Parts: sequence; structure tokens; C-alpha cells
Amino acid sequence: QVQLVESGGGSVQAGGSLRLSCVASGTFPYWMGWFRQAPGKERDGVAAISSDGITTYADSAKGRFTISKDNAKNTLYLQMNSLKPEDTAMYYCAARLRIGRYAPKLEADRFDYWGQGTQVTVSS
Repeated sequence: QVQLVESGGGSVQAGGSLRLSCVASGTFPYWMGWFRQAPGKERDGVAAISSDGITTYADSAKGRFTISKDNAKNTLYLQMNSLKPEDTAMYYCAARLRIGRYAPKLEADRFDYWGQGTQVTVSS
């Protein structure tokens, strides 16, 4: 079992930055990741990281977002820079407990546990 508690969402102007945090308690996840969902759209992967630090990014996140983790604190981070209005969405922290592939995949059905979501709103 793992419990995920998120923080760091908010409202920011275009070009600004936010850092999302997700604290995991319980079993140490094999993968952790961030997904986002805008109203009427599918839940899409943003970035993910494996237990040994292998990362995967969505094309929209590359060069702007950085996923990282602190194993000692069992905490996942998403540093978001150069935010755009199209980044506006509910952001969810996710964890996979089962062994997976070497590089994590940004597919929601491959993750087992989810946080409550934190809203990110980017204005022009």
C-alpha cells in the first residue's frame, strides 16, 4: 500500500514557475509520476521516474519541466518552468508498486495509486 499527498498547485502567470510535491508513505514505489487532466480531456502523462532514477517526459514537458525525487524523504517533485496557459490542468501524482520496464511509461493504467490532485492554472 502507498498513500500519496500532493501540494504545490496554484495560479501563476504565463512564463512563471511552480514546484509540485508528492509525499509517498508506505511501500516504496517502483515508479512515480505526474499526470494531468484538463476538463473534457484524457488524463495524460507528464513525467515519470523509476526507483533508480530513469526518467521519461512527455514532449510537451521536455526542456521546461523536471521530475526528481528524494528517496530518503520518499518525496516526488515536479519543477515546472516557463509555464504556458495550455499547462492548465489538474495534476495528479501516481505510483506504481509492481516491477516495470527499465524506463517508466506515461500510461495511466500502468500506475496503481493516485493522489487527490492539485490544480495548476496558468494565465496569460
